Amino acid sequence: MKDYNAPTEEGIQRINRLQREFFSGLIHVFDPPLPEGVPERLKKIVASGKITKGDVILDVGTGTGILVPLIQEYEPEAIFACDLSEVMLAHLHEQYPYAKTIAKDVRDLTLPEDSIDVVFMNACYPNIVDKDRAFANTSRMMKTDGRIVISHPLGKSFVELLKEKSPFPLDDFPEKPEAKVLLKHYGFDMTDFVDEEKLYILVATKQH
Repeated sequence: MKDYNAPTEEGIQRINRLQREFFSGLIHVFDPPLPEGVPERLKKIVASGKITKGDVILDVGTGTGILVPLIQEYEPEAIFACDLSEVMLAHLHEQYPYAKTIAKDVRDLTLPEDSIDVVFMNACYPNIVDKDRAFANTSRMMKTDGRIVISHPLGKSFVELLKEKSPFPLDDFPEKPEAKVLLKHYGFDMTDFVDEEKLYILVATKQH
């Protein structure tokens, strides 16, 4: 079982820059109406985080905030919306001003230790370049028993379609055995795994 490997720091910055430019030009692709079945699957994804009232939520790779209003229904104390694209975050802020936007790579977030209850990484896992530092930092910020949800509302096979058009490399979503081992290294135990044709959900709980 291989560990997460990242390119050089220069390579990471280059790919992040490509992603920032690419997604900044695709803002309205993510606006409603969404493809058939996607809204229902997004609700399942958010429900899998088992948010309780007063929780603090981090939405990584939030884009224009597709999960934000669904998260807000659970009455969290705060929603931090993180993305590389300032253009997307500005669009998000116009629609959901209650969310606290942060334009950074998740590996560079400086939120306090033990401050986050639930982290969502929806439709962005393949795009995270430095996964080692991303998951190490995510673990640092999360409370014990906090949940991390890695997901895609169109399933992991959708990434194969994206690879054909993407100007930057994309990783595959991990299979269950691989994910279990990789996340264990960062203090997470897998608690749920769904791998359907049009839905991927991996839920893990912070142990220490």
